[in-house]
Amino acid sequence: MAKNGSAPLALNEDRFFSSDPAVRRVARDLYAETKALPLVCPHGHVDPRILAEDSQFPEPASLLITPDHYIFRMLYSNGVPLEALGIGSRDKSGPSPELDPRKVWQVFGDNYHLFRGTPTGVWLDYELHELFGVRVKLNGTTAARVYDEISERLRSPEFRPRALFERFRIEVLATTDRATDPLEHHQAIRNSTWRGRVVPTFRPDAAFRIAAPEWRAELAALESIDGSSIRNLSEFLRALERRRAYFRSLGATATDHAVVEAYTERLADEEADRLFQIAREGEATAGDQRRFESHMLMEMARMSCEDGLVMQLHAGAFRDHNDLIARRFGPDMGADIPVPAEFTRNMRALLNAYGNDRRFSIILFTLDESTYARELAPLAGHYPAVKLGPPWWFNDSIEGMIRFRETTSETAGIYNTAGFNDDTRAFCSIPARHDLSRRIDANWLAGLVARHVIDVADAREMARALAYDLARQSYRFESVVEVRKP
Repeated sequence: MAKNGSAPLALNEDRFFSSDPAVRRVARDLYAETKALPLVCPHGHVDPRILAEDSQFPEPASLLITPDHYIFRMLYSNGVPLEALGIGSRDKSGPSPELDPRKVWQVFGDNYHLFRGTPTGVWLDYELHELFGVRVKLNGTTAARVYDEISERLRSPEFRPRALFERFRIEVLATTDRATDPLEHHQAIRNSTWRGRVVPTFRPDAAFRIAAPEWRAELAALESIDGSSIRNLSEFLRALERRRAYFRSLGATATDHAVVEAYTERLADEEADRLFQIAREGEATAGDQRRFESHMLMEMARMSCEDGLVMQLHAGAFRDHNDLIARRFGPDMGADIPVPAEFTRNMRALLNAYGNDRRFSIILFTLDESTYARELAPLAGHYPAVKLGPPWWFNDSIEGMIRFRETTSETAGIYNTAGFNDDTRAFCSIPARHDLSRRIDANWLAGLVARHVIDVADAREMARALAYDLARQSYRFESVVEVRKP
């Protein structure tokens, strides 16, 4: 390290590959064939506004720190107040948020060592080195210098959102949008002369959580955007069908559903409507919501058979576990914690009803790794409709990706998985996440070659499938013809 506290930032070309020369040699070759493939981003949370407006990113802190809960949850866990990261509380009960982005960045630099050995650290080093050309390690001493280097680059046209979209070689990017979202930014993108493919994803979770205090406001929002009066469950279902059709008209190929447990149950029409009416009166309980959500998952599967939207189900996350943070700062602030998940019994009603229907496709995600070999791989290895989503959140790490391949592939194979998705709000981290996945998969396949489980020709086809083909096929991007205004 130099006297000024700086050390060079360098990325080894063999990073994440095996130390075994026989495996590493094959891994290098496989990665070389996939590294330049286009990026298919079928599930994520990038704000479509940034691509609709294509405005210059303001500065490094709001670009790299504020959107990424991986970053601020780690900093918060080590005693850094969220206000110090420029995040203001909703109730104004705490200190004022830091308004100087340089000071926010300095806090980040002072604590950058916390990310050593984590996937976040891997992604950030890639972004700094490959995207912004930074050649010194970020720390408290170099923070101001790195901030200035990134700021200078952000002022150039090459770092506008659409230019980066093209530089990243993104073929398609799917956002995640509430059922009541007007999708004006998606419409603006389609009406523009830019040819980037950005599509919405239908996420109706808020409309199904009938015990939540905000549910009646969400119902009113659905009535407003649909232009209808929703007085019973039948009218509710028809409104959702119309919203799905509107999403499809803007390129959507999938829905997304987040639940604590993957419980499904077909209720009698009268019982489902009774729960809906209780909710309209503001009297639904947590137990009512559990049953209503289970019924609505069945309805979503039915609708997917009819309109072709791929169904995604994310199970096993206890949302907003930290009451203090949720109350003061709102949802999705890094306090979502994994819980045990069960699929075999909970999904039986839905899979018996629709799992054998060739029109239907459902992609299952979980944070509970114990279910991979015991439940998810056997389900995907049997039902034609089931595919497995890649490791997600706490598991989208080097070791998590390896465990996923090792525990699911013998039973489900790779062709019953949905490839890779980056699942991020942090736009600039997208290529870093794909690069890590492609390296890990290349190394895993190289190990199979070294042990003579598969040959090199098979490995090459499998590497391409994992990096590119499976995501396109699983999310039905291949069969959708984009209709764009000239």
